[in-house]
Amino acid sequence: MSTAKLRETIHEYLSEAQSDSHEVQQKAIQALASITRVSPQNRSLLAQTYGGIPALLTLSKSISPMIQTLSLSVLFNLSLNPNLKQSLADMETINHLNSIILSPTSPPESTKLASSLICSLAMLDKNKAKFGVAGTIPLLIHAISDPCNAAAHHLLSTLAELVQFHGNCTLAVRAGAIPVLIHVVESSDGEDLSGTSLAVLGLLSKFDEGLNALKKTEQVVSSMVEVLKGRCMLSKEGAAEILVRLFDESEGCLADALNLPEFLTVLADISVRGSAKAREMTAQLLRKTMEANLVSYSDGSHMLLQW
Repeated sequence: MSTAKLRETIHEYLSEAQSDSHEVQQKAIQALASITRVSPQNRSLLAQTYGGIPALLTLSKSISPMIQTLSLSVLFNLSLNPNLKQSLADMETINHLNSIILSPTSPPESTKLASSLICSLAMLDKNKAKFGVAGTIPLLIHAISDPCNAAAHHLLSTLAELVQFHGNCTLAVRAGAIPVLIHVVESSDGEDLSGTSLAVLGLLSKFDEGLNALKKTEQVVSSMVEVLKGRCMLSKEGAAEILVRLFDESEGCLADALNLPEFLTVLADISVRGSAKAREMTAQLLRKTMEANLVSYSDGSHMLLQW
């Protein structure tokens, strides 16, 4: 199909999407979602169509769950084009996406799509600060704290993208991200939720605010060791990485680990049967425990490794 014909088709779909007929609306938006799913050119043509993005944003506020979900799907498709991310991330759109995540009556699919759209837009580093200013970080943490939230994995992935910006990390720590994420790790039945939560904790620990908050968290070392004893390798990698950073900054955390009778046995097991990254992290942990043992021995203290 020629570019001129595509433009005409997209214009027709947009007109029908604003019809008074719910059925006509739905079919038109479904068509827009379909043609923008895999084609960067179609996404650009839709974005260039006068009034196209404002119309989709208005439709995404529809009281009809289906219309809202389909409209968010089209907006998400548009966000996959790198050159559209900055223009899509205006404050009106961001505030609307925040409101979807915040509302307890939002359909789960709409919440997932709103979160995914934020994540996609935040992949452009210039956009990360916008979401921080708009208050997206505490909203995500509040939503993640709800154990019944069906969009938890999407929300965690979005938070992971946003906290790679230092300012957002500070906001996350101040909003109580550390205890919320550790609670997810300790209580989650889904290994993917635990693994993603640990990935976010790992990102937070790269900055002083996050690492200091982790050090002050009660039983954080024993919580990480419990993860090391589990089955999910992604979670083990995340927990081991966090322990490496804690041991680098806190002798007290290292001492807490050495006081756990199963700690060295768990490390020995992972060093043999773990993934490449898990083995690498475990090697660092074992080296730090050996160094601590040598220091303890020279000082005449009781912290000796028992194999």
